[in-house]
Parts: sequence; structure tokens; C-alpha cells
Amino acid sequence: MKSLDGQSVRLPGYIVPLEVSEEGRTTDFLLVPYFGACIHVPPPPSNQIVHVTSEVGVKLDELYQPYWIEGDMQVKPSTSELADAGYQMAAQKIYVYELPE
Repeated sequence: MKSLDGQSVRLPGYIVPLEVSEEGRTTDFLLVPYFGACIHVPPPPSNQIVHVTSEVGVKLDELYQPYWIEGDMQVKPSTSELADAGYQMAAQKIYVYELPE
């Protein structure tokens, strides 16, 4: 997937926090394909996980829903105590995933 390197992308997924600020926001997190990934079950493969950093972040009490994340993709592995990610992204936009009506 080297063709994704440097590309601006929009990805849907669920947020698994890696760090939480004193204000209760996560600005360093994993984007995973399904709710609960990396928590009580083995994580998805690294090619399904993106390590995301964000200046604004997301409130912890809003993590139970899927999000769209937009930003420039890097094909660059990342390791955390929860999982290995095959990609990294600096989020430019984060917004709730909504089904079209």
C-alpha cells in the first residue's frame, strides 16, 4: 500500500485512546475497524489500524460511535502497548460518522 503514502484520505472507524489529556480528550489514538478492538480481544492486523494524532482530539465520553478521520496518510509502522499500526496520520478533520438518510 505504498501508493497511499502522502495521500490525503478520509477513513471511517472507531477510536481507541492511547493518551488522555487533563481535559478528558484523546489527541493520540488508534483508528480501528470495529468497536472494542484492542480492548478485550486480540487487535486487528496492523494493516487495519492507523495511529492518529490530532491537535483538537475527541472527548472520551464521545468514543462510543464511529468517526470519519481526514488527513494525510503515512505508510509508516507504529507500535503501542495496545497494538501495532501499519499507518500513521495527522488528523486535519474529525467528525461523527453518520449514515445517509
